Amino acid sequence: QVQVVESGGGLVQAGGSLRLSCTASGLVFDEHSMAWFRQTPGKERDGVSCISWNGGNSLYADSVKGRFTISRDNANNTMYLQMSNLKPEDTAMYYCAAHFNGGWCPAISTGKYFDLWGQGTQVTVSS
Repeated sequence: QVQVVESGGGLVQAGGSLRLSCTASGLVFDEHSMAWFRQTPGKERDGVSCISWNGGNSLYADSVKGRFTISRDNANNTMYLQMSNLKPEDTAMYYCAAHFNGGWCPAISTGKYFDLWGQGTQVTVSS
């Protein structure tokens, strides 16, 4: 079964850190760029970050630059999002997504370029 599964969410105080993981199965992981999106109830899903197939290139939303770091371990079919200096506005459901049409990151201003989505992991940042 082709799937991606997120983990690592939780409740953290403002200023704290969390590391999210996304583990893929059923696909050739290192052929695909991977991304993180987030969504709060009633709002559109927003792109957070994307990493190319080999980890050589990455994109970040302006709101998380300098605080979040995306990485991947192709040997273990896993992508990570290290989140530091968390703010209450980072509270959201975080989703992992795979881009099937090549190994480079497409725009993350929209989720339409991503083909496979996980179920999400909740991140809640208290003030």
